Amino acid sequence: MKLKGLDIAIVGSYLILMLMLGWVLRKKARLNKESYLMGGKQLPWYLLGLSDAADMFDISGTMWMVSLCFVYGLKSIWIPWLWPVFNQVFNMMYLAKWLRRSNATTGAEWLATRFGLKGKGVRLSHAVVVSFALIGCLGFLAYGFIGLGKFIEIFVPWNLVAPYIPFHISAEYVPHFYGIVFTAFAMFYSILGGMRSIVLGDLIKYIIMTIGCIAIAAIAMIHLQGHHVEVPGGWKNPFFGWKLHLDWSAIVADANKKIADDGYGLFGIFFMMMLFKGVFASLAGPAPNYDMQKVLSTKSPKEASKMTGFVSIVLLPIRYAMVIGLTVLALLHYHQLDLSDGMGHTDFERILPAAINSFLPVGVLGLVLTGLLGAFMGTFSGTMNAAQAYIVNDIYLKYIRPEASTKRIIYMNYLSGVVVVTIGVFLGFFTKDVNSILQWIVSGLYGGYIAANMFKWYWWRFNANGFFWGMLAGIVGALVFSEIFDGVQFLYYFPLLFLISIGGCLVGTYTAPATEWGVLKTFYRQVRPWGFWKPVQMAVMQEDPTFIPNRRFKLDLFNVSLGIIAQLCLTILPMYVVLWMKLPLLITVLILILIIIILKRTWWNMLED
Repeated sequence: MKLKGLDIAIVGSYLILMLMLGWVLRKKARLNKESYLMGGKQLPWYLLGLSDAADMFDISGTMWMVSLCFVYGLKSIWIPWLWPVFNQVFNMMYLAKWLRRSNATTGAEWLATRFGLKGKGVRLSHAVVVSFALIGCLGFLAYGFIGLGKFIEIFVPWNLVAPYIPFHISAEYVPHFYGIVFTAFAMFYSILGGMRSIVLGDLIKYIIMTIGCIAIAAIAMIHLQGHHVEVPGGWKNPFFGWKLHLDWSAIVADANKKIADDGYGLFGIFFMMMLFKGVFASLAGPAPNYDMQKVLSTKSPKEASKMTGFVSIVLLPIRYAMVIGLTVLALLHYHQLDLSDGMGHTDFERILPAAINSFLPVGVLGLVLTGLLGAFMGTFSGTMNAAQAYIVNDIYLKYIRPEASTKRIIYMNYLSGVVVVTIGVFLGFFTKDVNSILQWIVSGLYGGYIAANMFKWYWWRFNANGFFWGMLAGIVGALVFSEIFDGVQFLYYFPLLFLISIGGCLVGTYTAPATEWGVLKTFYRQVRPWGFWKPVQMAVMQEDPTFIPNRRFKLDLFNVSLGIIAQLCLTILPMYVVLWMKLPLLITVLILILIIIILKRTWWNMLED
């Protein structure tokens, strides 16, 4: 074990600080439901944005990015479009303010502003969104729990801890033990302190992580002095053609196998399919998770836009400084790292923990471990907070006890937090058995999410019945497809899945009456979306001739295009710095400056509530 006294002290101090944070903020959190779940909608946009960014800085995702960077080089910046990462740009430019104008507490509560409160379709749409949110939260909690345990196991070997544990734990469950220990810390401070403790905890974690990431980048640059990384031709070029053209045969042959297994060889086709899915997923708006909760917790629609824009600025350069730093260290000292998966193959996802354990000095190792541990705790607590909001607001207060007192609501938040974490940990114990089932459910849910949630923003005739059947058709189709196809194959069949979901939306919509006219007019006045809203727009303007409809469609999409380019520049900027590629670095900086000047005039100066 390389951890020294200073490293252990840094980690221990952070954990104690988190406990104190939850205890100190518990009184403010208990004022009312809004104070607990949303920080009273009084937290500044930059803190919420930083917190959202910190929650996205998860361990497993960063391990994946490092493995991608090692194999695909600078072309790896495109692959996270699978999520897609540029959905933050759509949120920044217009969707975040549309969402925040609802004044809702959760995504399910938002549906009432769009479809009303009455009717079978409304009840079904509410049920499907709550189910979507809770299953997604439980899946993320289970994977995060076991992933953290396996990560900690690398740095704290069990043979050093076992003598101090009064009971026997088999090797199979060592990661689960570590997971329970650190999950308990995350649960304590987030359950007691609510959204305020989560956001302030994320701030502390982000500061620690920033120091660690910059240190890793600096160490990599020092190691790179007088040396060069041995990589295939095209590795340092972010651009690509139809084929990838990266040949690792003479360097690390297993990298070619990874490219083949990933299915990214025909990169041009892969990119087009990824872009097709990503655009529609981004048009659908935020999914009902911690990201949406942060948007709904902002003070105003204007601040919601600023918050989502701030996420990319504070997340990407810092995260990719770590990614490229660890990649460079692994390339320079590849043969010193043990990356075997135990079956004679290279596990490239072991690069992150192996490089951290091998090359970081005392103190820096403690900071980085604390930052990554905090990343887990931030993602875990944010996900738990979202699950609490759906259980308390959309189940307990809606169906069980609508007249519950503030004290009872807070206690229900405590109870729901404990229950959600317990179920997540329970699922984590059976990851070997439920891994494929959870992936099946989660991929199905997200596959079915896109079409219905896109129509709800842009088409007035779309109703709650269409929302339910569109979600259901998409989910069932995605579950069937995920059983037949895996990996990148699933992406290539997404257009067919999308058409199935659209079919469900249309059939559901036209087999039920339109949403009540009063609900539509209120929604249109309040949210002011653009899209196919002409009949509603005319009705609103007849009642109020001073009403000004939203005519920003072209400007919003223009800003989205610039924002995506800027996001790519923020991603590749630290990579050029660490590799010290001077001309590309200069060009990237100039492009960023130009886009900032334009967006200052076309977006920032025109923000409104």
